[in-house]
Parts: sequence; structure tokens; C-alpha cells
Amino acid sequence: MGRIHGAPRGQVREADGWHIERSAGLIDSQSVGTADTVPAATRGFDAGKKVKGRKRFIVTDALGLLLAVHVVAANVQDRDSGRHPLLWTRLDHPSVRRIWADQGFAGRLVEWAAQTLSRDLKIVRKDPDQRGFQVQPKRWLAERTFSWLTAHRRLARDYESSPARSETMVRLAMIGVMVRQLTRPGTAVRPGPRPLVRVTPAKSCADS
Repeated sequence: MGRIHGAPRGQVREADGWHIERSAGLIDSQSVGTADTVPAATRGFDAGKKVKGRKRFIVTDALGLLLAVHVVAANVQDRDSGRHPLLWTRLDHPSVRRIWADQGFAGRLVEWAAQTLSRDLKIVRKDPDQRGFQVQPKRWLAERTFSWLTAHRRLARDYESSPARSETMVRLAMIGVMVRQLTRPGTAVRPGPRPLVRVTPAKSCADS
């Protein structure tokens, strides 16, 4: 599954003018409700989001393309379960050296990432004067990825008997997203309003 998922990701990056190797990423989590058939031992209650179910952790590259996914009960804190996807990203994508996260990942996880993984976990903090919802720099890309995923009916809720099967369904959905991006002319992924720096295959491009 990892090799099948990795092939279109590299093609999407190249089609959009980015080097196939990424250097920066994002981590975020999403709590989703579960079906009644989901075993109670694998779900919980997210008091912050008021959601009873499971929590998906994803790490993406700077285009919002999936690098790692981890599914746990919704009551697990971000800073506690963030280690797994960060470790898998370190092992499977060693070129990713900086990862952006929201304040839920602050604290011990930042130190752990630096000391154990030699990776820079950068916390994007809200403006103290912020009122209401505002798009957060960097982090909005992971939010867009979640919107891509939950557009799939089977991912709007979690119906799977085990977290491992949930992770597989996320990867399958992401393969579909990337294939559609490759087969629709003029729909290359854009990381933001600024123009991309185009590179030749012989050059590299940082994802920062």
C-alpha cells in the first residue's frame, strides 16, 4: 500500500513544479464520529470537539499530500499520539526535517521530536488579538487535506472494525484524490496564493 500510495504523490509534486523530495510537512488531527458497529474499545470522547468516536492524525507535505496517518480513540491527546505519525514520517520520508503543528502539539512533543528524531516541530500560534475564525499560516493545508478525505462518504464517519483498517481507507481515499488531480487538466495542487518556484529535474526545491 505504501508503494502504491507513494507513486502518484511524487507524480503530483512533479506535475505541479515541485521536486519529488519534500523538506517540510504539517501535522494535524481530526475527530470523527463512529458507527454503532465500531468496537467500544477503539473509540472515545473528544471533550474539546464534543465528538464521540476516533481521532485521525495525519502528516502531509507542503502541498497537503499524505505522508503518514495514525488512527486512535478520540479521547487521546494530540501531544500523546503525535509521536507515531512523526516517527513514521522520519523513517519513511527522511528528507522532511521541519513539521508545522498547532498549539495542541506543543510541549513535550516538541522536545521529543528534536531530541529523538532530530526534527524541528514548529508550533503555529494564534494571534492573541484574534477574534473568530481565521486561516492559520501553513496549517490550513492540513485542514484542506481533511476536507478532501471527508468528501468520501466512507470517511465522513468511521465505520471500520479496527484503527488499522481506518488508516488503510484514508490511504485509499488519498490515492483517489491524487489520481483525479493527475487526470484533470489544469487542476494542479497549489499551496497558496503565491506563485510556485519552478524547478528542473536536476534541481531541488525546499518545501518551506
